[in-house]
Amino acid sequence: MKNICKIGMIGLVLALVNCQSVNTSKMFYEGVKPKMISDKFSFTEGPSADQEGNVYFTDQPNDKIYYWDWKTNQVIEFLDKTGRANGTHFDKDGFLITCSDDNGEMWKISKDKKVEVLFSNFEGKRLNGPNDVWNDIFGGMYFTDPLYERDYWTNFKQEIPNKSLYYRNKEGKISKLDTFTQPNGIVGSETLKELYVSDIDAGKTYVYDILDEGKLSEKKLFCEMGSDGMTLDKHGNLYLTGDGVHVFNREGKKIYHISIPEKWTSNVTFGGENNDVLFITASKSVYTFPMRVRGIK
Repeated sequence: MKNICKIGMIGLVLALVNCQSVNTSKMFYEGVKPKMISDKFSFTEGPSADQEGNVYFTDQPNDKIYYWDWKTNQVIEFLDKTGRANGTHFDKDGFLITCSDDNGEMWKISKDKKVEVLFSNFEGKRLNGPNDVWNDIFGGMYFTDPLYERDYWTNFKQEIPNKSLYYRNKEGKISKLDTFTQPNGIVGSETLKELYVSDIDAGKTYVYDILDEGKLSEKKLFCEMGSDGMTLDKHGNLYLTGDGVHVFNREGKKIYHISIPEKWTSNVTFGGENNDVLFITASKSVYTFPMRVRGIK
């Protein structure tokens, strides 16, 4: 503290700026920008990487799931008729878990395209529309259930008034953990023992400590920004989406902005052979962005 006081306010500001620039220079390649891989979609969402580094994502208006093959740099259709899948995440056994909100369901999809509807209700009431999901090492899943009424829903009647965060354990028991204005993006880390949840309409992102299977601490404000989707790198930096991709360090300070030339950037994850390619879903397109840092497993 004494040394900081000696450099004065100007020196302190310069020191902080220099510290930030050093951190980001270790994260990003100079002169490298996001590259559009394809723009043939209606609205892309829900990217998640499999064990090989291929990234699966959804085109919800067209009711399809695609994947990006990093070896060929090609986008390939994986599944048609997905229950209007939105957010996705691979569980520990390699199944793709999807928030299929056409009937308020969560699906489990194998690599050979066998579909199992895991559930569609909480305590006998239809879920609003599961939006995003993160699977833990216990075989359970945390998922957000906001309400975005879709024009393709038929005979929808809201049965659950709250918009909440839930946990479903491996035995299938579902618990309501917290409520929000409009919960959306979610991501967790077994290494950091933290779970992040965005309240997009409130313009805030929160963090919980993961205490045990399906057990969280009280939420703490992480930053004053909501987000559609999110991911983490191995250093614990959090990537939020909306107007491009905004990168926050572990203290909740914004350290970088990745500009994407689209109206809306919905989601983001790490993939590729070495888990060091940022895969970005944005409106009608998907982008890749090679980085010097890897995503967290």
